[in-house]
Amino acid sequence: MTAVPYASATSGAAARAEISKILQRFGCSSVGFMDDYEAKEVVLAFTHRGRNVQLRASARGWAAMYLAANPWTPRRRNSRAQYEADALNQGLVAVNSILRDWIKGQVTAVECGVLSFSAVFMPHMLSHEGKTLIELVEERGLLPAPHADGQD
Repeated sequence: MTAVPYASATSGAAARAEISKILQRFGCSSVGFMDDYEAKEVVLAFTHRGRNVQLRASARGWAAMYLAANPWTPRRRNSRAQYEADALNQGLVAVNSILRDWIKGQVTAVECGVLSFSAVFMPHMLSHEGKTLIELVEERGLLPAPHADGQD
């Protein structure tokens, strides 16, 4: 089996508690989590100085990475469907730890003056329309399309 980051993560609750603590120390007035079971996402929402921020973390993305690195084989005890479901369930745990580490890094960058709050969180800030700014940018085609070769 190929090592995949956060494959051994065991507690989404512990990661969420740490995120809440980091964001409270940072001055956030509210912090909340939502599990979107249909989309297989964890949503983190918080308010900092009147700005509402919302991040969506996809367990599907993590599970796809895991399954690419560790594909199902007939030698496994579980069926393919169960193996893929287990990967998705682990993804729901893993994304909490990924969010924790990302938030910790971004808040540290803001606190140290390396980046501004807006530079870090602007894509995830909610507009007056209730959509994140990155959603609006993508919907309206405000950025050029990425190069076909994957190079920006």
